[in-house]
Amino acid sequence: MGSFSIWHWLLVLAVVVLIFGTKKLKNMGTDVGEAVKNFKNAISEDNKDSSFKEKETT
Repeated sequence: MGSFSIWHWLLVLAVVVLIFGTKKLKNMGTDVGEAVKNFKNAISEDNKDSSFKEKETT
């Protein structure tokens, strides 16, 4: 009941490609990748800022 075979996932993938098209999926993937990259950069900058503030206060 809980697990799906590879054929189920391939069918789902085919339906998604038919609905959205490959160009739109590529654009969505690019947007998600950029969002993750920006998030990681923001987190690393925040860590650098907080470590810099800690050094100033000590």
